Amino acid sequence: MEIFGAVRPRMLDVQSEFGLKPPQFFALDALDEPVPMSRVADVLRCDRSAVTWITDRLEERGYVERRADERDRRVKLLALTDEGRRVRQEIRDRLALPPEPLTRLTRAEQRELRDLLRKALAA
Repeated sequence: MEIFGAVRPRMLDVQSEFGLKPPQFFALDALDEPVPMSRVADVLRCDRSAVTWITDRLEERGYVERRADERDRRVKLLALTDEGRRVRQEIRDRLALPPEPLTRLTRAEQRELRDLLRKALAA
């Protein structure tokens, strides 16, 4: 929690450079392929009406587009635009850099910590 608390301002700053708040970035980050808005609500663990608000903001910035589902025209799919993919990757790349507290570790220690955290998350 201490590390997360220390890096949270950096995370917020990077996202805000692209006009995003955390829920908007989390939605953007969840779109590997066009998905129903209801699935985004499930991923974000929020009400579907909140996804509508989030989608409106992402669409205004040109990061996503709504599409009708060919199998069920009542269902709206969210899909990344090329700009959305570019922005998502840039944010991911910048956030992948080790936060300042972790730069005190050697590269080998950073890799060991990463591997241990991956192992703990996979368990």
